[in-house]
Amino acid sequence: MTSRKQNSTNQLNNQVLQQCSVSFTLDKISGRWKSLILYNLRLGTLRYGQLKKIIPLITEKMLAQQLRELEADNLVIRDEKSTVPLHVEYSLTEEGASMTPIFIAMSEWGKKNNPNFKPC
Repeated sequence: MTSRKQNSTNQLNNQVLQQCSVSFTLDKISGRWKSLILYNLRLGTLRYGQLKKIIPLITEKMLAQQLRELEADNLVIRDEKSTVPLHVEYSLTEEGASMTPIFIAMSEWGKKNNPNFKPC
């Protein structure tokens, strides 16, 4: 397997995009499900099963993957409760909670501009 040259166009584009605040933010919340997970966690701590019920179309694998990525990006905290059966709860970090006004603004914009609007 060959590695990419450090000065390839893709490498340079990625470096520039990571310096842009808008691109950086969108990279952290990009994907079909991350924004919905963060938006729903704005209301407080939720267990894995509760998130799955709120977002029924997400697969178990995808929910777990998205939560791991959000945790790695310091937007979500995973808290394992040592109970039987094991309970895992998720909540927003301070950094994740600071995005709440952004998601509320996005929700309001969507309500006004989406003719097929349904609450999420």
